[in-house]
Amino acid sequence: MKVFRGFHHPGIAPACAMTIGNFDGVHRGHQAMLALLRGEAQQRGVPSCVLTFEPHPRDYFAGVAHKPELAPARVGTLRDKLTELTRCGVDQTVVLPFDARLASLSPQAFIDQVLVQGLGARYVLVGDDFRFGAKRAGDYAMLDAAGVKQGFDVARMNSYEVHGLRVSSSAVRAALGEGRMADAARLLGHPYHISGHVVHGRKLGRELGFKTLNLRFAHWKPAASGIFAVLVHGLDTQPLPGVANLGVRPSLDPNDVNGGRVLLETHCLDWPADLGAEGAYGKIIRVELLHKLHDELRYDSLDTLTAGIAKDCDDARAFFASMHAETHRQTTRDRI
Repeated sequence: MKVFRGFHHPGIAPACAMTIGNFDGVHRGHQAMLALLRGEAQQRGVPSCVLTFEPHPRDYFAGVAHKPELAPARVGTLRDKLTELTRCGVDQTVVLPFDARLASLSPQAFIDQVLVQGLGARYVLVGDDFRFGAKRAGDYAMLDAAGVKQGFDVARMNSYEVHGLRVSSSAVRAALGEGRMADAARLLGHPYHISGHVVHGRKLGRELGFKTLNLRFAHWKPAASGIFAVLVHGLDTQPLPGVANLGVRPSLDPNDVNGGRVLLETHCLDWPADLGAEGAYGKIIRVELLHKLHDELRYDSLDTLTAGIAKDCDDARAFFASMHAETHRQTTRDRI
């Protein structure tokens, strides 16, 4: 998949079939929409294109209003969004910076400058609640009328439901925020995960006997937070079980080397010997958050922190043992 920051690039396709949205989490509703988009693109002989925004428009408006509480919790990182869009077979993604200029475009100007002149839209697929342009004044009816006049087709996809529940980024955020990881996995179509390069941290974990893999979550407000039993992909031929802390580590000095930023800190329960002590730095890993153990806790001392981490490791091992036992029972029933 080709990725472009803005649409003023020579490599961008002169025409496309496209959809527009934030695609936070790329959940099963998004996946169904992208499958439909691919089919329509193939029929027209043009590439499929996703137009998305960074930052999230609600992040931008929360900043303008100086009300950070209005910003949505973020399901995924931009890296994970692009990875999932690639997996869904999208040909190109255009990431538009959402700024004052874009926010002030009238609906017709957005159609003219972005969809027609910028991306050469031949087909535009949107969700049933799609709004666009300054003050969200544009809607599906306006977009459809513009398509008739300006030579592109417009289609709308109704909500996607799983067991009667509308699949949406809001539903995924709610499940993650409440620690319902199995529900989040059903909405996403896979276990919730975060990926990225392993970066250097304070290295306190190794001093305490629990070396960690650190990934930075760029947004300050992840949809999930707390302590989780996880699987780590990318370090060995098989995923490695572990325990992870996603959050701001309230027991540590906020002025530490990580600057109070959100981190995903993962301790592998069994460290691959061939990696050595420093072998993971710079590697891209994917951490699947399978089960929430508890919220972040504040410990009064390094001794209590160490004891807390040890208990989390024991609880994570118990979770994986129960998973293994359930898989064994299911396999036995299937054989019978």
